[in-house]
Amino acid sequence: TPPDARPSDDAFHAALSGSPACLRVRQSNNSLLDVTVSPVREDGRVAELVALCDDVTATTVRQQKLNALYKAGQDLDALDPDQLDDMNVECRVELLKQNVRRYVHDLLRYNVVEIRLLDPQTERLVPLMEEGMTPEAAARELFARTEGNGVTGFVAATGKPYLCADTTSDPHFIEGLAGARSSMTVPIIYHDQVIGTFNVESPQPNAFGPEDLQFTELFARELARSLHTLNLLNAQEQCAAAGVIEHVNRDIALPADDLLAVASGLIDQLGDRPECIAALRRVLGDARKIKLAVRHIGGEVTRPATAGGDPKLDGMRILVIDQDERVRKSAHAILERKGCVVETAAGAAEGISMAKSGTYDAVLVSVKHKDMGGTAAYRSLVKAVPLGRVILTQGFEYDGGHTVVNARQDGYWLPVLFKPFQEPALFKALAAPAPSAPTKPEPIGAAS
Repeated sequence: TPPDARPSDDAFHAALSGSPACLRVRQSNNSLLDVTVSPVREDGRVAELVALCDDVTATTVRQQKLNALYKAGQDLDALDPDQLDDMNVECRVELLKQNVRRYVHDLLRYNVVEIRLLDPQTERLVPLMEEGMTPEAAARELFARTEGNGVTGFVAATGKPYLCADTTSDPHFIEGLAGARSSMTVPIIYHDQVIGTFNVESPQPNAFGPEDLQFTELFARELARSLHTLNLLNAQEQCAAAGVIEHVNRDIALPADDLLAVASGLIDQLGDRPECIAALRRVLGDARKIKLAVRHIGGEVTRPATAGGDPKLDGMRILVIDQDERVRKSAHAILERKGCVVETAAGAAEGISMAKSGTYDAVLVSVKHKDMGGTAAYRSLVKAVPLGRVILTQGFEYDGGHTVVNARQDGYWLPVLFKPFQEPALFKALAAPAPSAPTKPEPIGAAS
């Protein structure tokens, strides 16, 4: 035994005293031995010692690497509170990518790596980072499909790791590294859902084995946790920002609507004053621009959360005429979440003026108003928005003017919406296709 590998005298002293002793010895070539020294007794005393040596180099190095990978995973997205305040989402993503690059090189010893994230709606595999790939491979469009999208697409679609020992004979392989001869691809999984892929390539055939696969899967699990944490932070920021936008929108919605109603009414009254009308139209345009600016900012902030809305409602311009402020606020809250542009009026006359000066896809009008009969309001609105639809709304009050009956006689084909609004019925009425030949309404003077 080399001098530097000799067991400690303490182990021999312990064994000579009658107790087995164990110790670990590092040899000059850095291999590791677990040595067990046991006493052999004769006539009640220790006659000799027996030492058994077990080479544990591979096991120890493997465990050390596993521990290092676990520690690296904990450090991937480690941020103290001060850093969280100072870093936006892009900075956090960049920090994560820097940490991933360092650990991939230092611990896993990989030089050619590509990580992609799965967009669950489009199934597109979006590049997060790459090292050593050709520009064509880095920019390649890949989807989570078992055919035609390389090993990466196959792994994302199946959720199973894939070892490609020889790229020249593999049916799924699409070259990422110029001259690649083998590859290893593992899914990035969080809570049993594939959220991305981790791909490694080598110019050597059969460069990756089961142990490499185990290490890479472990790292991918830690990476999945870090990505999930990053998404939570992003979602938290989006919720906070969306809350601010919603608060601003809620506070300006009705005052802006009042401004639109007053300006529209003045345009009706000043028909012979073109210079005044032009100025009022500028006021209308600027007020609408302010509302749209808030809406667009809110849309950018909440885009991931609101994806999957009804395209029939998105962008629809809707006028709501109701004397109840709660109904007007509710209309803003419900419809703007669906991407609608909502304006409201408290009185029928104001609403009719707005309908004449604006372009609306739909008008929601109550059957009861303080300043005008329900039937007259309905028929005026039908004339004001010939290309839109007028939808009657009603609370639990009695329809003393028989607005609904008169509207039916005019050819009203939509359901009457009851207040407070029920979202499914409201959305259905707004998106329902019009009949092929609606009946024309009677003249405005026919009812009051």
